[in-house]
Amino acid sequence: ERRAFAQKISRTVAAEVRKQISGQYSGSPQLLKNLNVVGNISHHTTVPLTEAVDPVDLEEYLITHPLAVDSGPLRDLIEFPPDDIEVVYSPRDCRTLVSAVPEESEMDPHVRDCIRSYTEDWAIVIRKYHKLGTGFNPNTLDKQKERQKGLPKQVFESDEAPDGNSYQDEQDDLKRRSMSIDDTPRGSWACSIFDLKNSLPDALLPNLLDRTPNEEIDRQNDDQRKSNRHKELFALHPSPDEEEPIERLSVPDVPKEHFGQRLLVKCLSLKFEIEIEPIFASLALYDVKEKKKISENFYFDLNSEQMKGLLRPHVPPAAITTLARSAIFSITYPSQDVFLVIKLEKVLQQGDIGECAEPYMIFKEADATKNKEKLEKLRSQADQFCQRLGKYRMPFAWTAIHLMNIVSSAGSLERDSTEVEISTGERKGSWSERRNSSIVGRRSLERTTSGDDACNLTSFRPATLTVTNFFKQEGDRLSDEDLYKFLADMRRPSSVLRRLRPITAQLKIDISPAPEN
Repeated sequence: ERRAFAQKISRTVAAEVRKQISGQYSGSPQLLKNLNVVGNISHHTTVPLTEAVDPVDLEEYLITHPLAVDSGPLRDLIEFPPDDIEVVYSPRDCRTLVSAVPEESEMDPHVRDCIRSYTEDWAIVIRKYHKLGTGFNPNTLDKQKERQKGLPKQVFESDEAPDGNSYQDEQDDLKRRSMSIDDTPRGSWACSIFDLKNSLPDALLPNLLDRTPNEEIDRQNDDQRKSNRHKELFALHPSPDEEEPIERLSVPDVPKEHFGQRLLVKCLSLKFEIEIEPIFASLALYDVKEKKKISENFYFDLNSEQMKGLLRPHVPPAAITTLARSAIFSITYPSQDVFLVIKLEKVLQQGDIGECAEPYMIFKEADATKNKEKLEKLRSQADQFCQRLGKYRMPFAWTAIHLMNIVSSAGSLERDSTEVEISTGERKGSWSERRNSSIVGRRSLERTTSGDDACNLTSFRPATLTVTNFFKQEGDRLSDEDLYKFLADMRRPSSVLRRLRPITAQLKIDISPAPEN
């Protein structure tokens, strides 16, 4: 059963009401009213309620209907200033002599549009009156402190400490007054006489009764207000709290491309204790903290002509552009955990990596005459493998240089007596040939740097380093995860890698900041 008040509720749906109204009037009620007034005009048509009406184009309306305002001092306040916006095109910096982008006629339209977003000039919109708008907030903390530097300190009477002499005079005056009016009831005519006689007169106002024009009084008041007046008086008010929902429009910086810092690495020579086969090397940068490889591989060939001759049947003549021994590494955001990793490869041969690396660890250049027959046998085997498998490579050894240690050592002219010595005059350095010392020796690893200044790769002195030891690569492949673990372990005082038997070699590398052009 329904209650009494529920029976009176209308069950008509709103959609039915709208449909009924639109069917009766065939248009809007206001339009129907206008049609009844001007019914004799035949060109007026009804607008259905379901048809969307286009909004008014404000700019076009302002152009076609100029404002009927007489010229006057306030005309600029109601019109848009014509010199407010200025568009300036700033060319982008190109670090190469010739652009590497191909001709636009050779590209697809969507590829051309994508490339233009990287090569077109910067379009900078300069707003002349932006600082006069309400959205601009000039009251920053630094500007407030700058404005308050020349202000005199406000001292009020309540802030002043009472003077001893004046305080004693006031006490004497009170005593004298109390002695003279003890017998006089408070609030009587005689009490008023005593107060009037004991009170001090106020200072007279000069020129109070002189006849002065109003203009002169206004001028004097204006001069007094301007004297010692701060030029930005209203700006001295403290800025509102940041929690208030006020939109602040800040002027963006001029766009520029962030190139980071660049490092020039020159590979000078690679020499082992014994020379029996060609060895190939590559460089790359790794960030241990981010666990990322932050550069491409740079492959370089430092083999002698005799070793290169073993691969002529398999390797075609190389172009001059592929024989570079210098590389520029661009580090976008330098950090303290960047390592320069050097990997060595050799021609694929039978046996595991341990067997292939054993001759490099046991034979010495000084014992070449004693082990002449064994070395000849090794060269013969290497020749056979180069003839058969000259196109294939296998991992051999690797090492790493903590880049920031080298940069800080070269920048501060520090010398490590056991591992590295950097001579600034001849740009040469040498690492002592100790079997158990590696490129990340104890002193260089324990020397840690801190702060952003130590990550600067643009101001250190060029240095030539000689790497004397490499780590034999364990397993068929050194994955990036394994490499990150090894690099992190190198920074510990008790590194596991230092207890490994190294491969003695001599790799000379020149590290210097890359030039501007």
